[in-house]
Amino acid sequence: MTSFPSAASPFNLPGGVERFLRDRQTPAVSLRDRMQLVIRLALWNVEQGPGGPFGAAVFESDTGALVSVGVNLVTVTNCSHAHAEMVALANAQQQVRSFDLGTPGLPPYELVTSCEPCAMCFGAIPLSGVRSLVCGARSEDAEAFGFDEGAKAKNWVTALEERGIAVARDVCRDEAMVVFEEYRKRGGLIYNPRRGR
Repeated sequence: MTSFPSAASPFNLPGGVERFLRDRQTPAVSLRDRMQLVIRLALWNVEQGPGGPFGAAVFESDTGALVSVGVNLVTVTNCSHAHAEMVALANAQQQVRSFDLGTPGLPPYELVTSCEPCAMCFGAIPLSGVRSLVCGARSEDAEAFGFDEGAKAKNWVTALEERGIAVARDVCRDEAMVVFEEYRKRGGLIYNPRRGR
């Protein structure tokens, strides 16, 4: 079973994440399986965890082996950059002991996220070294619930592909949007809503 970083990582995962993952350690072969795990993780973070309605994970692209996970920890850490993608990427880098997930000799890694990246997370993806990105909900879905996704170029997919990062969108999109609905029903905090100011 993968052991997830704690002390070495800048982002400590909530205690219940290990329990959540205990029965989910088999390789997730299909993109749908990987996304299902991430969506369930985001929902767990809304229902039992400390944060927002976003989840992410880094997998070995070829085998589906889970390397790390991340949930949104913005409100619990008082850290605006503790987005699920940032947490998953930082923890993956600690897990493989390299700041570059694209280092020669390492397998290709894939970031799977319950929602398309915001402007900040988009900027971190090419620097992280992942070779592919898989997204559930779209940025406009998050924005429809009030989240500020930042100023991201309309051609962001092309920009990543030009850097050798494959992008898959709308994987289980409707299921990912259900997590936003649950967050709203529970009165979840919409943080940093600065669009249009």
